Amino acid sequence: MTDVLQSQQRYYAARAPEYDDWWYRRGRYAMSPEAEAAWRADEREVDAALDALGPLGDVVELAAGTGIWTRKLVRRAERVVALDVNGEVLARNTADAEQRVVDLFEWQPDEQFDLCFFGFWLTHVPEGRFDGFWSTVRAALKPGGRVFLVDNSGGGEATHVERRGEECELRTLADGRTFEIVKRRWTPEALRERVAPLGFELDAQVTANGHFVYGSGR
Repeated sequence: MTDVLQSQQRYYAARAPEYDDWWYRRGRYAMSPEAEAAWRADEREVDAALDALGPLGDVVELAAGTGIWTRKLVRRAERVVALDVNGEVLARNTADAEQRVVDLFEWQPDEQFDLCFFGFWLTHVPEGRFDGFWSTVRAALKPGGRVFLVDNSGGGEATHVERRGEECELRTLADGRTFEIVKRRWTPEALRERVAPLGFELDAQVTANGHFVYGSGR
């Protein structure tokens, strides 16, 4: 699994120039007008759920990437610390946040936050690292702190990918390079059950059009 995690890191560093094309449905990620409208409606649903949390206080964003979610967070938070293992993606993150290049599997929080946010990251955490990751999340939160996550749904689209067993996919970039990555597509029910023994109560659900799973908890 170490080799796959290294491949995953290289993939997202190499994908930095085209990551936003995926989110904004440009180029080879383009959808029909109807499908894109459904995608945007699901984005608005997640935005509304984030708004419903109220003021966010101090936020740490894990796997902040190019800043798609960082920009949403800074509008709602007093302070945002954006973490990512790849400087290549953080270089494209222009949001007004503190940036730190860290390996999230090795990260040891030296302060605590009101909210821990991770967008499109949890599906990249293999089972063998799952409990340890949530222990790190707990260490990063103040007493009563909250989490919010959004990710691909269990039944969501998988563009330019090939399944490789239970935990992995083979991803192809626009230039033809391929990388094996971890990708575990959770359903809300499975995710709630998985984190409950770790001490987290998570209210997770799938967006109306099925693209994303999202939720918050303590």
